[in-house]
Amino acid sequence: MAQANAEPAEGALSGLRVLDMSRILAGPWAGQTLGDLGADVVKIERPGAGDDTRGWGPPFLKDRDGAETDVAAYFLCANRNKRSVTLDIATPEGQRIVRALAAKADILLENYKVGGLAQYGLDYDSLRQVNPRLIYCSITGFGQDGPYAARAGYDFLIQAMGGLMSITGGREGEPGAGPQKVGVAITDVVTGLYATIGILAALNARERTGEGQHVDIALLDAQIASLANQATNFFASGVSPQRLGNAHPNIVPYQDFPTRDGAMILAVGNDAQFARAASVFGHAGWAEDPRFATNRARVAHRADLVPMIAKATRLRYTSDWIAALEAVGVPCGPVNAIADVFEDPHVKARGVRVEVPHETAGSVSLVASPVRLSRTPVSYRSAPPALGGQTAEVLADWLDLDAAAVEALRAAGTV
Repeated sequence: MAQANAEPAEGALSGLRVLDMSRILAGPWAGQTLGDLGADVVKIERPGAGDDTRGWGPPFLKDRDGAETDVAAYFLCANRNKRSVTLDIATPEGQRIVRALAAKADILLENYKVGGLAQYGLDYDSLRQVNPRLIYCSITGFGQDGPYAARAGYDFLIQAMGGLMSITGGREGEPGAGPQKVGVAITDVVTGLYATIGILAALNARERTGEGQHVDIALLDAQIASLANQATNFFASGVSPQRLGNAHPNIVPYQDFPTRDGAMILAVGNDAQFARAASVFGHAGWAEDPRFATNRARVAHRADLVPMIAKATRLRYTSDWIAALEAVGVPCGPVNAIADVFEDPHVKARGVRVEVPHETAGSVSLVASPVRLSRTPVSYRSAPPALGGQTAEVLADWLDLDAAAVEALRAAGTV
């Protein structure tokens, strides 16, 4: 288990300032990614309430004595390496402070409804007047234009509207068949990553032009983009892909198979791998059978081949099959529970679970960034912040406000 960086090296995005006015998951995911890479990320939250996900539990974090706190585990997943400022943007003074912060920022993230910030004078057209170099990223369900632009968008809804649920779930006619969402809010996560890519592209363009720009990211666009081969399968064939359970539309065998004590995943990517797998299963002749000799033939005859493989795999334990198949270079693996994932020796060796100091719990476990940079590594400088925990600190750092000025804002209810 890796520990937080005691003295982190300068990050790839050190020196950049990010004003994160987003909430829930897609925007905060982008903000956290920028923070991991070294940016100074300031999260603007509603006084007394904060990001909705602060209350999305159980489970809630436990303190040093084992008592439950009001810190939801959900909030922890997307808000490390940020400083929290509580600010009422519905007030003129709150709006003035946001404009002042935006004037000092390189990047602003927001996921309000289309036009939602214009009423406060905090939309892109308004803020670029005070900071032409500002990169302003708007994340919405359906984008800044089009007939659905005014609609609210949520991950579950977009998984359905964007086609993902039509290809996820059991095959028609099988027990439990029907559309299924993915077990995490994958559309939000993918959208956050696309937002990060767009922001980094805009930063590079700013190096050449000296000007910022508006980055328009929609959950629906991101979900459709992530259909990948399933979308081009449709374009090429004119036929909408269907749910196949754990099977693959273009590769066979590439799915789960029963074993003596559970199940395993077999992910055969080419004909040579299939021949080696067939030999391990005790049926080397399958690789010579014209129905199975090529992937194209195996896809056409999957209904014949899959039951034959399943009959063989039921005879041995999962660990035995994995050892035998790995020995000949056939991709395979167990179906891990999440608890199993973090006990996996490879996962431990890669430091995928990190411990970050936390003011209430002593420390908190988080999932490490998958980005590995050799010269400017990511760092874990701070746990997800307490609501408004750095308000005075940020207003001093960014706006040079002294303690008396901050206290006056508190007294007025602005922060």
